[in-house]
Amino acid sequence: MRKAFRTPLASAISALLIVVGAPAAVTATAAADELDDYYRDALGKTGQELKDALNDIVSGQDVLTYSEVWEALKVTDEDPANAANVLLLYTGRSQSKDGNGGDVGDWNREHVWAKSHGDFGTAPGPGTDLHHLRPTDVQVNSARGNKDFDDGGEELADAPGNFTDDDSFEPRDEVKGDVARMVLYMAVRYEGEDSFADLEPNDEVGNGSAPYHGKVSVLLEWHQQDPPDAAEQRRNDVIHEQFQNNRNPFIDHPEWAASIYG
Repeated sequence: MRKAFRTPLASAISALLIVVGAPAAVTATAAADELDDYYRDALGKTGQELKDALNDIVSGQDVLTYSEVWEALKVTDEDPANAANVLLLYTGRSQSKDGNGGDVGDWNREHVWAKSHGDFGTAPGPGTDLHHLRPTDVQVNSARGNKDFDDGGEELADAPGNFTDDDSFEPRDEVKGDVARMVLYMAVRYEGEDSFADLEPNDEVGNGSAPYHGKVSVLLEWHQQDPPDAAEQRRNDVIHEQFQNNRNPFIDHPEWAASIYG
């Protein structure tokens, strides 16, 4: 894991432009050029060819241990209004960074791509990939379990706006797109080439231990309904610059979801 913060090129350029009084549009162009360079080998491709190119780009990331994930989440999911807290995925609650653990009221590490779907557990790699690990309330994490994602069910008393039934879980509207993009990232990143299962989305629920996660038609709808916001983009930057040295392409290029899975 990278211990020192590496200032993004775009941030450095932005600071310089503020000093010299250059137009803000130039800063945006610099950031776009930086992303174009990162995705150079994927630009202009579609379908399976695009998926293969993205796998090559995002693979080979710096890998964390599962214990290191605790500290990383305190950075990636820090509450911008309170640096002592993290924001929990399903509830949106701001909670002390030190309130992590396994007791009622604590926050813990949620695998958005359920770790039993492909049986990778907490092994370094998919089990510790920050692009799908988020802080969540312990009880809400337990209610979600390893269920696939779909619309419907009964609303959770501990997490209004989230719904669940016997075989599926529906997150609150504010993070539906986040969940979708995390699942799609995992399917692009883990293609069965590095001793882990080939993870793929499908249009079913109740996938159990198979290396599949559903429901892709619903996830694509959520992706459209809840596009990437500034907080999600910031999280992507932090993971890239401080921890894993890779990015979630569906945050940077939302249109690629339909090109690959639509």
